[in-house]
Amino acid sequence: MLSTSLTPSQETGKLQIMHLKRFWEKSLLKREGKIIVDVPKEEWRFDKILMSALGLGLEQTTVYLFETVPGFEEFEDWIIKTAGMPVPENIARYNNEFGGRNLLNKDIPDVLSDEQLKFWDQNGYLILKNAVSKKACDETIEIICQSIKVNREESGTWYQHHASRQGIMVQLFQHPLIQKNRESVIVRQAYEQLWGRTDLWCTADRVGFNPPETDEWTFPGPDLHWDVSLSLPIPFGLQGILYLADTASNQGALTVVPGFQNKVENWLSELPAGANPRQQDLHALGSFPIAANAGDFIIWHQALPHGSSPNTSQKPRFVQYINYEPLNFSEAEEWI
Repeated sequence: MLSTSLTPSQETGKLQIMHLKRFWEKSLLKREGKIIVDVPKEEWRFDKILMSALGLGLEQTTVYLFETVPGFEEFEDWIIKTAGMPVPENIARYNNEFGGRNLLNKDIPDVLSDEQLKFWDQNGYLILKNAVSKKACDETIEIICQSIKVNREESGTWYQHHASRQGIMVQLFQHPLIQKNRESVIVRQAYEQLWGRTDLWCTADRVGFNPPETDEWTFPGPDLHWDVSLSLPIPFGLQGILYLADTASNQGALTVVPGFQNKVENWLSELPAGANPRQQDLHALGSFPIAANAGDFIIWHQALPHGSSPNTSQKPRFVQYINYEPLNFSEAEEWI
């Protein structure tokens, strides 16, 4: 355990963004196996949104730091090389929000119909039709295929190893078209309306490739799970996925338990003492694979058990993960 005076978040380098040097220092200390005390619980959110402001994936950055152990100036150079020079407006906004000032003040959009909102309240998910053009989806698929060296039409190429593939996830975070998909107006406005606020940051998330199962290759997961603590009350939060190709229900479709955001508290309270909620048969709760078309965006409440599913069709599934979230909101005191 390490009690030390970490670099103040206000100390910056040439990129002039707060908290970056402290994040770099913490990461290298963690790499050495040192447990740092006296770090505020909520500070991990500053870390996460910092990466959003820089256009970097959090996992992508952590892997680089652990493998390379760079000096701070070298780290800043890597950021520029990887994601480009940070947008000045993003730096200014992050610094302001970090300092407690929120200068982003827009009217909350009203893009979801009463019917959509009723469906959302009942089921905890929505399908936003045609959120991204079919042309952009096809071009994004080509980018993914080039990245992992597969041919969309040749099944013999779908199962070869590539360093950027981790199961069905593809560690591809930066590309102009991938960024353009993230900036879909309807996607952002839907997030803003559901959150009831406009001070949201778009995360730099990855893409996905889930080929059909074979005798040699079976679905590695993730199966139904939560990406949030189950300590009650579960805080409001959203997640989303863009289908880049038409996706049938048996094609590795996103699977959720509809409406479980309205049932999770009672379900947890009724579990036997000592039972691990994450090890229950979550499919027995009523799992449902969501079929949708290329360009459709699915957004869901983080209290829903969710996951990918085995692809038993003849075509691979191509997706892009997109999320928006604020810097400051309430979360559970501990992870359960």
